[in-house]
Amino acid sequence: MNHQKVSLSPGLYFLATPIGTARDITLRALDILASADVIAAEDTRSLRHLMEIHGVPLEGRRIVAYHDHSGDVTRGRLLAALGEGRSVAYASEAGMPLIADPGYDLSRAASEAGFLVTVAPGASAALAALTLGGLPTDAFFFAGFLPNASQARRTRLEALRDIPGTLVFYESPKRATASLADMAEVLGGERPAALCRELTKKFEEVRRGSLAELAEQAAEDPPRGEIVILVDRGHLPTVSASDIENDLRAALEDHSVRDAADFVARMHGQKRREVYQLALKLAKR
Repeated sequence: MNHQKVSLSPGLYFLATPIGTARDITLRALDILASADVIAAEDTRSLRHLMEIHGVPLEGRRIVAYHDHSGDVTRGRLLAALGEGRSVAYASEAGMPLIADPGYDLSRAASEAGFLVTVAPGASAALAALTLGGLPTDAFFFAGFLPNASQARRTRLEALRDIPGTLVFYESPKRATASLADMAEVLGGERPAALCRELTKKFEEVRRGSLAELAEQAAEDPPRGEIVILVDRGHLPTVSASDIENDLRAALEDHSVRDAADFVARMHGQKRREVYQLALKLAKR
């Protein structure tokens, strides 16, 4: 057997579950599943199947469904169990709870109520992709899923463009091609990037190249399965204040203040608000 019953203190135990290969679960997580008074899961069927694979019996316990649409009622039931001095184990469908997965409201409520909240860590698609992607890992920013609509997606990418670290996105196969095209246009097609799919599974694949290359490849051969996209940080050239001012003066001769600021900010990779304020001052002179 890969698990044993242990004595758990009353509290909330978040559990990492495999992102693909079923054996990528820790022995501690199996012990907690075997021992918790109450078990909750984002997807009850997938957790029940995982427990069956590893021979963890329910022994009369039922798995409570808890996800983003469960509402306050289910969360209240779990908090009530904690209030009765019981141990509650919670697992998302794959990977770490709260990382682009449910659990935040439950974690916050339990912590604010003074209950023990802890975690049995493990598999994470974001960290697995960073390990395989070949991009810098000294600093990274997890951006989760981008918006569905193209304009909203581009707006979000604009806000992320100058973050000084590798960007990490989760993406669905239905949107991956469109998202890569928007990334290439907004972030810069020359940026090094990696598309990691089906991590730890049979058809695991890592595509590396510039954003423009990955976008073109995705258009010709759309990626399938669970996808993580990594994008290297931008390396913007040093721009002097005098260069920005001179370019603004030239742009203001033929454009409105707003359009001139947009053009110069994009050209130099600068924050639009600061360039716009300078443009206003120059226009009044």
